[in-house]
Amino acid sequence: MSFRAPAAYVSPVKIACLFLALVFAGFSSSRADWLHYRAPPQNGVSPETAWNPKPAGAPKILWKAELGKGTSSVTTSGDRAYTMGNVGGQDIVYCLDAKTGKPIWRHEYPMGIDPKLFEGGPRSTPVLDGGHVYALSHQGDLWCLDAATGKKLWYKHYQRDFGGRRPDWGYAGSPLVAGQLLLCDVGGSSSSTVALDKATGNPIWKSGTDKGAYACPVVATLDGKETVLVLKSEALVASALKDGKELWRFPWKTSYDVNAATPLAIGTDRVFISSGYGSGCALLQIRGGKVTELWRNKNLRAHINTPTVFQDHIYGIDGDTGGGNLVCLALADGNRRWIEKSVKGGALIESAGKLIVFSERGELVICEAAPDAFHPLTRAPILSKRCWAQPTLEKSRLFLRNNEGELACVELK
Repeated sequence: MSFRAPAAYVSPVKIACLFLALVFAGFSSSRADWLHYRAPPQNGVSPETAWNPKPAGAPKILWKAELGKGTSSVTTSGDRAYTMGNVGGQDIVYCLDAKTGKPIWRHEYPMGIDPKLFEGGPRSTPVLDGGHVYALSHQGDLWCLDAATGKKLWYKHYQRDFGGRRPDWGYAGSPLVAGQLLLCDVGGSSSSTVALDKATGNPIWKSGTDKGAYACPVVATLDGKETVLVLKSEALVASALKDGKELWRFPWKTSYDVNAATPLAIGTDRVFISSGYGSGCALLQIRGGKVTELWRNKNLRAHINTPTVFQDHIYGIDGDTGGGNLVCLALADGNRRWIEKSVKGGALIESAGKLIVFSERGELVICEAAPDAFHPLTRAPILSKRCWAQPTLEKSRLFLRNNEGELACVELK
C-alpha cells in the first residue's frame, strides 16, 4: 500500500485517528478465526498454540448440537460458529454461540438432501468475510447473508445465473474470498470458474469450459503470479486472479470425476494434488509458466479430505471412504515414511506441530507431526456414525461433526 501526501494541511489529531483506523481495520478478525474451509492459509493449519494436545482423562465435551444431515464443517469468527445442515426438506445456515452451541440465528430455504450413496444434505462450508456469510447449497444456491443477523443481502444460482453444470454428487466446493472477489467453481460450459463482486454477486470475470468437481478454489502466489487453482473434473487449472486468464493446466483424471481433495500450494512454486479410487498423488513445480511433475505415486490417495504439510512431510488419509489409513510421506520424493492402520478414514488438520485427526468412525486422534513414526498423544471416541467433515480449532475449542448432523465442541485447554 502507498500513500500520497495531502495537498492541504492535515492536523496531527486527524493523522492519529487515520493511523488508528488503519490499525484496527487490519485486525478486524482474530488471527485464530477460521474464516473458510481449510482456514485462512488454505492449508489446514491452525495458528493456535495455547491448546493442550494431551488433556488429563478424556477430552471435555463442552456442548453438542443437532444440525441435520450434511457434511459442512465449521467456520468461526469471534465467539460465533457457522455451519449448515438439512432438516425436514430445509437447508439451514446456522450461526451458533461458540461458547454454548445455542443458535443466534438461522437462515432456511427448501432443499432436498439428495442422499446419493451417503447421508446427503449440504456439502460445502460457509465462508466468512467481514460482516458477510456466503453459503452454497448442493444445487448451486449461493446466499450472501449478514453475519450479525442472517438477513439476505443477495442471492445467485450457479446453474440459472451462470450456466453451471452440477456435478453428479452436487456442488461441494466452498467459494473463496480473495480481495473484492468471490471465487466459485460453477462448472459452466463458458463459465467454469466465476469471480463475483463479493458485495453484489455480479460477475467480474468468467473463465474456462471445464466441468467442475468437488474441491475448493485456492489462491496462491506461484511463479510470481497471483494464481487461482481449481481442481476440475479432469485437470488442475490455474488462472490469473485479476482477469481469469488461464495460465497453465495439468491433466488429472479420477474415476467418476471425483476430484474432491483441495489442491495444496506449497511455497512459491509447488502444488500437491491427490485423489481416490486408486489415482494417487503428485507434486508439481511451476516455473517460467511451465509445469513439471516432480514425482507421482499411489502412496497417498486422498478421496475427499485434503492432506496437510508440516516440515517437509505430507500427512493425510490414504484410501477411499469406508477405510483408509493415516500416512506420512516425504515431500522431497513422495516415499512413505509410515502408515497407521488403526486410524480409519476421516480428516485432519495441523496445529503447533501436532496432527488433529477425526476418523470416519468418530474417534479423535491427536499425534505428533513427526516423520519417524506414529506417536499418539490422545485417542478418544467423540461421536458415532459416519464422519467426513474436517475439524476446526479456534480458541482451544475443537468442532467435530458427523454426517447425520451431530456437532460436538471439545475443549482442549
